[in-house]
Amino acid sequence: MSDYYWDKQIEYLRNTRGLYYNDDYLEFLVKSVWKIDKPVNMIDYGCGYGYVGLKLLPLLPNGSTYTGMDKGSDLISKAKEVFRSLPYTTEFFVSDIEEISIDRKYDIALCHAFLLHMTDSKRALQKMIDSVVNDGRVICFEPHWIANMSNYNLDDQEQSKLIQLGILQRLYEKDFGRTGKDGNIGMKLPLYLSELGLSNVECRVSDKVNFLDPNMDMPSKEKLYSSLIEEGLGELPGDSDEVIHNLINRGLSHDEARNQYEAQLLFSKLFGISSSLTYAPNMKITFGNVKR
Repeated sequence: MSDYYWDKQIEYLRNTRGLYYNDDYLEFLVKSVWKIDKPVNMIDYGCGYGYVGLKLLPLLPNGSTYTGMDKGSDLISKAKEVFRSLPYTTEFFVSDIEEISIDRKYDIALCHAFLLHMTDSKRALQKMIDSVVNDGRVICFEPHWIANMSNYNLDDQEQSKLIQLGILQRLYEKDFGRTGKDGNIGMKLPLYLSELGLSNVECRVSDKVNFLDPNMDMPSKEKLYSSLIEEGLGELPGDSDEVIHNLINRGLSHDEARNQYEAQLLFSKLFGISSSLTYAPNMKITFGNVKR
């Protein structure tokens, strides 16, 4: 059995991806922003079970292809299973971007919530760029965690009691300094792509605002509530001493760690299936053209 963390998170990935984008917005990007009007060959770095391919292939011109690469063998097996009965030309393989070189043959290199897990995101970006033909495109769907954390409203509660933005911002910055992994990379990618030589660099933001409505039908409410819980909203923080100890180890003071724990605990107590909640993940979608 695989010991790779994300191989054990397949159901989480499948249950939470629907929180991020409306299909009509993705269609708008493909047809009106990127203006893709002929078949393209795509490669998806950190493809997981193939979520991006599932969303984009139906919107792209017939004949487009999708190649997925991921470090997780179970994820790649799931991707092959998912696409087996679909009418698309696909290829999936297990590999680590840090250990592989990809031939320069793709029109588009993609990633979704992938670069934030890289200890050297610029090196990973350069490998993505190197796999794209001249006049091709790099597209990155990546988070900006501190913006994500500011995009809640729970039962008209005072936001400052539930989300400690200043503490969280320092926590994410300290995590980046300690590990090189950057949950706020979404807002930095326009600069990174420009520094790496891409042209026509732009950045958009995901459109979906999830609304847990007390008046919605129960099946829809249960499905959305379950997805939000899996995303981590209103999750019980666990043992206070352990959580606070871990936060201190990540660079917070004892008082900051205590305040963060109390805010998480309060959120978990207030949030339930009968709550009114709006939540916008605020993913950043950054793209540019490769010119050599």
